[in-house]
Amino acid sequence: MNKQVIVITGASSGFGALTARALAKAGHTVYAGIRATQTRNTKAVAEAAGFARENSADLRTVELDVADAASVETGIAGIIAEEGRLDAVVHNAGHMSFGPAEAFTPEQFAELYDINVLSTQRVNRAVLPHMRKAGKGLVVWVSSSSTRGGTPPYLSPYFAAKAAMDSLAVSYASELTRWGIETAIIVPGAFTKGTNHFAHSGSPADTARASEYNDGPYKGVPEQALKGLASLEPADADAGDVAVAIVRVVGMPFGSRPFRTHVDPSQDGAEIVNGVADRVRAEMFRRIGLEDLLKPTIRP
Repeated sequence: MNKQVIVITGASSGFGALTARALAKAGHTVYAGIRATQTRNTKAVAEAAGFARENSADLRTVELDVADAASVETGIAGIIAEEGRLDAVVHNAGHMSFGPAEAFTPEQFAELYDINVLSTQRVNRAVLPHMRKAGKGLVVWVSSSSTRGGTPPYLSPYFAAKAAMDSLAVSYASELTRWGIETAIIVPGAFTKGTNHFAHSGSPADTARASEYNDGPYKGVPEQALKGLASLEPADADAGDVAVAIVRVVGMPFGSRPFRTHVDPSQDGAEIVNGVADRVRAEMFRRIGLEDLLKPTIRP
């Protein structure tokens, strides 16, 4: 196995924690990016250390608040100082919100965009100079089937942010191939259990306007939306499958990794729509004479 040095954002819980553990158990050196490691997330840090001991795995934690450029730059610089390199980054940090779109303030939308989209830009600006200098690297983006699959109501700020993040991932992909940097987009479906995504979701600040929806013609819609999503999810759906998929993609030889990997037990249609969109993208690149940008180049 080709042991890699990997950093993953938002690794205190959910997909992030599962993936950090799975990658470390697979033999990689993994830095679990966690914010507030000295305060509210001390338990997550202790649990990661315990997992490392019990499994003889090289799992470490690093203070990494993706909403703070200084924290990101310091955290990434620390990894480079310790390891001399960084082979892969997994963009996983994110947050969900639930409620009628109109009841969220513009500031709430901006905050969600910051966490789900701008955070990846902060991390990329800290990580990519090292990868470009090395002439190799892997950028993994944890997207969402909501970007092109079924979009049930009351999740608009999150859906819009994940769509923006997915679009950014696609744009970055072709701008990194000639640097020897590969892109892999992981597309999880709506896992309603196994993570804190739904449990910790944000709610509208304008409660008065939210109540106009919830007590008016949309009464019962929130409950039906959540109930419906849960009913689509097979009983054996396992959020850990997302981590398994990431481990598999990371372990594949350079240049052979799929551009997208869907992990969607509910089959909400995203794989079909993404398939068409990605083919249209590839055809456009061929038509404008930049087909080589679709695959990473091994740099000498």
